[in-house]
Amino acid sequence: MGTMDFKADPGELTINLLLIVRPEEAGGKQRGQRGRLAAGGRGAGLQDDGNGNTRTLPPSQGRDLNGRRVSRGSSEQTQGVASYSNEGTQVTVEIHPKNTTPQILKKLSFGKGSQRRLSLRGQDNKGFQNTEAPRPPGGKDLHAYPWDKSSLKSMPVDLQQFEKLDAYALKVNVKNSVEDLVKALLQQARTDLEKVRAIWMWICHHIEYDIVGYHDKSQLSSKPLDVLQTGKSICEGYAGLFEQMCSIAGIQCMKLSGYSKGYNYEMGQSFTGDSDHAWNAVFLDGRWHLLDSTWGSGSVDKSCTKFTFRYNEFYFLTHPALFINSHFPDNSNWQLLKPTLTLKDFENNMLHKSNFYTLGLLTTEPETTVIQTENGKACVSVDCRAATLFKFELEGTEHGLMTLKKHGMKLDIYPQKTGSHKLQIFAKPYKASQDVYECVLEYVVECESVNKAMSLPKDLSQPLGPSWFTERQGFLRPSHLDPIIHTNDGRCSLTFTLGKDISVLALLHHSSLSEDMRNRHIMQIRRGNQIELKIHLPHAGNFVLKIYAKKKSDPGNYDYIFNYLITCLNTEVKWPTFPQVYKNWAEDYEILEPLSGRLPANRNVQFKLKMHGIGKVLVQGDDVSTLTRSGDYWEGTCNTAGCREVSVMVQENANHNFYSQVLKYEVESQ
Repeated sequence: MGTMDFKADPGELTINLLLIVRPEEAGGKQRGQRGRLAAGGRGAGLQDDGNGNTRTLPPSQGRDLNGRRVSRGSSEQTQGVASYSNEGTQVTVEIHPKNTTPQILKKLSFGKGSQRRLSLRGQDNKGFQNTEAPRPPGGKDLHAYPWDKSSLKSMPVDLQQFEKLDAYALKVNVKNSVEDLVKALLQQARTDLEKVRAIWMWICHHIEYDIVGYHDKSQLSSKPLDVLQTGKSICEGYAGLFEQMCSIAGIQCMKLSGYSKGYNYEMGQSFTGDSDHAWNAVFLDGRWHLLDSTWGSGSVDKSCTKFTFRYNEFYFLTHPALFINSHFPDNSNWQLLKPTLTLKDFENNMLHKSNFYTLGLLTTEPETTVIQTENGKACVSVDCRAATLFKFELEGTEHGLMTLKKHGMKLDIYPQKTGSHKLQIFAKPYKASQDVYECVLEYVVECESVNKAMSLPKDLSQPLGPSWFTERQGFLRPSHLDPIIHTNDGRCSLTFTLGKDISVLALLHHSSLSEDMRNRHIMQIRRGNQIELKIHLPHAGNFVLKIYAKKKSDPGNYDYIFNYLITCLNTEVKWPTFPQVYKNWAEDYEILEPLSGRLPANRNVQFKLKMHGIGKVLVQGDDVSTLTRSGDYWEGTCNTAGCREVSVMVQENANHNFYSQVLKYEVESQ
């Protein structure tokens, strides 16, 4: 494609040449039915994709720049393409057809009647031009994949420096002509990057996706002026307007087309026929960069009935290795990658949503769209750089076990039906001001058999077990790192070191336990800054231990922190509740015996309690017994004959006659 700008000096001509060099392939493959070229017969044209969209074609290898046929030689021979101006100036471009990346030649100015010869030479043995922009220190190839997924942009960009420019671009309100709009936008733009940014911001915030036009092409126009004046279009119109605005601004820009994993993409689908999407490439700082203003402007719902403006920074100068995740250009050179991906690679690769990268997530396991269960179980893990919280949905449920790790999360899911299931994973930054989780991944889980043993309690909350998150809530050095606790005899004990000023509430959940019984199977013991939770299960099954906390100085409610899954398969298990505790029982008091809240009838029962600051302790059944003090321990016996309950009473001051009830035991029936 060539454009001519005439300078003030009539004897000087400036020619901007954009060359795309592509090798000839015998019997080259074409996807779908080829449409006609757009009017103009230029070396690079537009082709109808069958959906009312057009796509950029590489320069025709059988015509010159004026559309005239030229003879074809062997693909290894040099091809010459000549263009003549009315002034008699001739420019000859010599092409050596190899597998090259898109190149652009610098502006060349020369006088009338003179002739210049340009050639593309000096390719390396991998097909890339040696005329590439200089590499950064260390020789890292900018076309290579950033395997750590840390490079979101294809060039260094300081978004804070754009704040004033962005704000200005959003306020520009010119719709009479594209030229006047660009002129207004460029008043605050100095560099080529700033010009592209101003154009990008304006389009993303002023052009909405044309739902009606998408469904009825007769109602659609993708001409830049129509897009500008109606304020709506489909991807073809977005990309076309972007290309024209850049051209007016003096920025080299291409409109590209290809396949995309957009709103109507189904996981695992194959791509056939004509391309379905259009986007742009701009030339800045000596190389090409990719962007998609359609996806930058907002999103369309799954049924394509509603468009929502929601600016997405990710699609501005996206790194090619991330862009290829959802955009596959017709011309593989426009992947701007080395090596390029095949269409099969693109189809099979995992789709990472833009939020995946903007939230700092790095890798996933597995990297396949479809997961097969093994023995009714499937596993997924995500690695990330920053502290991130996760959620998931398996066909609308949370039937799985998710645990947070220092740099990511691990998820085991157990589908409770055979067949295909949609798995979605959501994430948000730990310190996000809003409790909004964004979808970052989707999988299809194929389940051949159901693991009935992993029928999880409905009260189970995600994530499970201790983690960096629970440490930040003040629960340190947990005795059980695994989120699942297996007990054979129905008893278990957990310990934590607590941060300062933390009060703890623990509840046991099971469908058989009423709300007022959820704390009766847990005994909490505080020893300095350490807390122990003793659990006695009432029967076999899967139980959820939920742990809440608040500041002691805070009169408000407890906040949920985390939970464990406690499992017991022993059907012989049948532990009674712990003694009922009253408000005067301090958190650092401790029951050594009897631990069971149900005492045998007609027995002498031994009591040993650890309490400090107490003047006198009585155990009241049918008779009253006084416990003997030894340091902080109070010991003695009580006979359970003739009574249905036994209470422990304390006198806080030996000079007072007032007693407070701190514990109550039930006595088995006679």
